[in-house]
Amino acid sequence: MKKAIPTLIGFSAILTWSFLALLSAAAGPIPPFQLAAITFLLGGLVGATSWIFRPAAIRSLWQPWPVWVIGCAGLCIYHCAYFFAIQSAPPVEVSLIAYLWPLLIVVFAAFLPGERLKVHHVVGVILGLAGAIVVITKGGTVGLANGVMKGHVIALFCAFIWAGYSVLSRRFGQVPTDVVAGYCFITAAVAFALHLTLETTVWPQAPTQWSAILILGTIPLGAGFYAWDYGCKHGDIMILGALSYAAPLFSVIVLLLAGFGVFHWSVALACILITIGAVVAARDLLLKPRDAAASAEAFASPKESEAS
Repeated sequence: MKKAIPTLIGFSAILTWSFLALLSAAAGPIPPFQLAAITFLLGGLVGATSWIFRPAAIRSLWQPWPVWVIGCAGLCIYHCAYFFAIQSAPPVEVSLIAYLWPLLIVVFAAFLPGERLKVHHVVGVILGLAGAIVVITKGGTVGLANGVMKGHVIALFCAFIWAGYSVLSRRFGQVPTDVVAGYCFITAAVAFALHLTLETTVWPQAPTQWSAILILGTIPLGAGFYAWDYGCKHGDIMILGALSYAAPLFSVIVLLLAGFGVFHWSVALACILITIGAVVAARDLLLKPRDAAASAEAFASPKESEAS
């Protein structure tokens, strides 16, 4: 049970990421790297602001270089590479390839000390992948219509980067989550440099756009990353991998509730597949309490059994 709460905290990150598409659309036609620079700066400030009340926490930034390499690769390289992938290949195809990262998390996690890949983990993550494919393609078929493009290769690279970052974070479980603020600040700086090099600055024109950017930076790209880091380090990472396939489904549901798009049967089917997959993958977490109670009852003394 000690992993249950951290796993739920990690899952809360997935819930916040469900609002990425809606908030990005509400932010208006802001160039992607400019938007990344602003939102990751806000994300870093979410953690750094808490240091006012916890001044000792700033010491968490003094970490060995491997910690910074993994953290910056996870946040900085992944998001910058994803933007390039979206611009270099059809978005649906890029999304499907990039969303191999939950499957890769489950596979990579099997090599961590104390972790073991079981059949129900594999079944759960495959069901989740099927659900993600259904909701992203709207139940249709998808293929590489124009052959393998640069964007497809970059998207696959993204999947490996995020899965590697998530799993390797567990190897540095003793590193405080406060260090994520540093990752965000570095990502913001890189994104700002890319913006100045590749894009033309466009500032939001309406208060609603500024509000969307503020929420995007403080919650999905702020609190969400801190929650994910904590969940990966202390929760059940294989279950988190399977649960991650809920993100594209929740994203579509959020867009539908906000009036963007029309309900499609694929959403219902994806919901069923992803829910079943999550339950199957979380079998150990769900059944262990009962198993423990059953074992305790089985080993209880006759007098204890009669008393109960």
